[in-house]
Amino acid sequence: MLLDIGIRIAVVTVVIGFLLAVLFFPYSSDAPLTAKEQALLWKFYATTYEKPKDAAGDDDARYVNVAKEEADKVDVTGKITDFAAAAGLAGKRVLDIGAGRGYLQDVVADYTGLDISPSVQRFFHKRFVLGSATLMPFGANEFDAAWTVWVLEHVPNPEAALVEMRRVVKDGGLLYIAPAWDCRPWLAMGYPVRPYGDFSFAGKIAKAAVPVESYFWNMSKASVRLLLYASWKGGGGGPTKLRYRHLTPNYDHYWMPDSDAVNQLDRYETAMWFLSRGDECLNCEGALHGLFQENNQLLIRVHK
Repeated sequence: MLLDIGIRIAVVTVVIGFLLAVLFFPYSSDAPLTAKEQALLWKFYATTYEKPKDAAGDDDARYVNVAKEEADKVDVTGKITDFAAAAGLAGKRVLDIGAGRGYLQDVVADYTGLDISPSVQRFFHKRFVLGSATLMPFGANEFDAAWTVWVLEHVPNPEAALVEMRRVVKDGGLLYIAPAWDCRPWLAMGYPVRPYGDFSFAGKIAKAAVPVESYFWNMSKASVRLLLYASWKGGGGGPTKLRYRHLTPNYDHYWMPDSDAVNQLDRYETAMWFLSRGDECLNCEGALHGLFQENNQLLIRVHK
């Protein structure tokens, strides 16, 4: 009797896990942007870091202030400084991808900051290069290391950015990759931070559903990752294609961090992308390269 109950529970668990994996599987991959998407992207980031206007509640100023508050809260500068010291990057050439307001430019002496926004140049006293993470204006093997913090979730074609990172870093070079993993679709509308009175009836239902969606999303992660791993091995174990979920960004109002996110990246899937190309993950631990690991940064040593 107990055995039968155990078997039934196991079968139900497997079925639920499979259904959740299918529901939350990252089906998106890189695709060319439409002209409208490209125009909105460039307009948003071209003006985001301009000097704050006099108007109260200016959204561009809010973007910069929120980013600074979040970076200070989790001590991004301290973490990157520790990484640079542990990796022996003193005297090495280092690239900051998506450098923003340049707050990491004094971590190392030989620093280059890359950003898509021309308005950030005023923040830099070290080398600044205007350009996209998906088409970097650098030669191959130009840098000893690169880091990118809270950037990849804003890149419409993140796999192209990963390809470029591997290209511009030398064989044996290091990558510190720390996007905001697992950005959720409801960030664009700011459901967690806005009152119910802001929304229509449908919006109120969507806001109330956020905890439920989050619960099932968290339940799905192990199943999705197992499915990704199985598809990799089933495909012969060669280089994988980066899979993620496409998000619709809010470029009109910055309700909360990552309201402008365009994709939802999974740490395990990103690690597998590098591992499938022969690179080394320096902080992937546990079974199946950290299947159940927390969403911290990825430390990658590139092997070309």
